[in-house]
Formats: sequence, C-alpha cells, structure tokens
Amino acid sequence: MASEGDGRPRHEQIAADLRARIMCGDLPAGSQLPSIPTLTTRYAAATATVQRALAALRAEGAVRSEMGRGVFVRDRQPLVMEASAYLAPEPSGISYRLLAVNEVEPSPEIGRLLALDGDDKAVLRQWLMLHGGEPTELCWSYYPASIARGTELAGRRKISGGASRVLADLGHPQHEVVDRVSARMPTSEEVETLALPPYVPVLRQLRVVYTATEQPVEVSVLIKGSHLHELRYGFRTG
Repeated sequence: MASEGDGRPRHEQIAADLRARIMCGDLPAGSQLPSIPTLTTRYAAATATVQRALAALRAEGAVRSEMGRGVFVRDRQPLVMEASAYLAPEPSGISYRLLAVNEVEPSPEIGRLLALDGDDKAVLRQWLMLHGGEPTELCWSYYPASIARGTELAGRRKISGGASRVLADLGHPQHEVVDRVSARMPTSEEVETLALPPYVPVLRQLRVVYTATEQPVEVSVLIKGSHLHELRYGFRTG
C-alpha cells in the first residue's frame, strides 16, 4: 500500500515491496510473480506503474520475463562477503583488474585514518573486482608513501600474494582490520564502472588495517552495488 510518508515515485515503492518479499523468501527463486492485473489491484496502481516497477527489478537482475508465461524470480544468490576479509581470486569466479596506481595527496579523512602528518602523501592503488566477468566492486586502497614508495605497492602491476604479503615482508604484518559500512547513492563514475541499474544505492565499506603496534598501514574504500552483495558478520560470546 502507498504511504503518505514515502515520497518516492509509486513504481519505486512497488519495486521496493516486491524486492523485500524476494529477499525474505516470500517469493522464492523460480517462483512466478502475480500477474500484472493482480499487482495493479494489490497496489492500487496503474498498469504502466506496475510495469515500471517490474522493469526496475529486471534491470537489477532480481526477476526475468518469459514471453507468454510471466515474470519469475531469478535464481541468483547474493555475493556473500565476510566483512573483514578479501575474497580470493579464481576458482571462486572472483578476479581483479588494476585500474591505476599513483602517489597522491589523500583526502583529510584518509590522511587522518593513515595518521599522516602535514604534507605526507599516500600511494593509491585503484582496482575493480569482477565476479563471473561482471563488475561488482570498486576499491581505492591507500598506503603511507613512506612505506610503499619504491615497493611493489607502488608498482603498476598486480601483486602476487596481495598487499598484505608485501606489508608483512616490509615488517608491517596485518594484525587487525576495522570496517565501517554505510550506504549512499552512487556517483556517476560508480554507476558507469559498476554498470549499476537506476536508483540502486551502493554499500561503502571503509577498511583500516593495523599492525600489532596499532599503526595504520592501509585504508581502503570499497564500493559495492547493494543489489548484488550481502555482508556477513560473526561474533562469539562466552
């Protein structure tokens, strides 16, 4: 039903309700959505409005249409990621594409998290993660230039064993990873690079890597399409 407190267009409200039903299992993978006449009655909406809602769900890969049969929920599981760990490359279908490596003056936020002083710079490695050949995550990883300059971290090629191996070889082994996760609407660059459907927010994962002496040696900003990802956290008690 429409809500007076929800200022979104009606088709976005309908798409959001159907998306929630798909995610909670009310509409399981392979099941057929109610017909358009049924949906127009249920949501008290025009046919064109329901069709726009279904088009939005198709664009983000949540449903598929079969000519003459109807609309069905796609059997597509979200890419579940441990919030404090990187995903390994193949054979899981994960691959990485290095986009750029530069020595930069970081933003105030990055500089503060890396505990940089004054005009200290950072080495930035920007890369794109793909799953099954499709772009799923953009990442900007920053390292203090005083540590990274002249090492593999500043090189313009992929690093065998990853940045954590290089940092360990340099005497800065990873001891603790702290993640902060938030959501926002994407920038134009993120929409284009990640091929995001319209109106899909992104998850912003801000990661800081510390050594055993609590020295920050890496800060990463990871951007993921919210329609493809699920973050998993685990806690032990007792």
